[in-house]
Amino acid sequence: MDYLIIAIATAAGLYFHGWLYFRIRRWTDRDLALSLAGDNELYKKFMLERLAAAREQKVKRRDLQQWLEAAAASYPLQGREQHSPGGDQANAGSASPDRSADGSAKR
Repeated sequence: MDYLIIAIATAAGLYFHGWLYFRIRRWTDRDLALSLAGDNELYKKFMLERLAAAREQKVKRRDLQQWLEAAAASYPLQGREQHSPGGDQANAGSASPDRSADGSAKR
């Protein structure tokens, strides 16, 4: 009876480990697609559709980032928010009062 309990506990643990492993892989793939989309909801939807297409085409994980980046480049520019990864586009040209335009501190 002890061996049966050990076997069941081991099988359940291995199943849970496998389920968790594949679930985390799906989460990271989804996070990659959404990170390429930025804050635009339509762009996020487009990238999730591209991720689904990549899964249907059985794109390997090592090639997934390049595949998604190529898909992101094919997104139509109208409606897509243009923003720099480093900050707010509206304030990109203005410098703070204690900094010069090149970013160095004033003395």
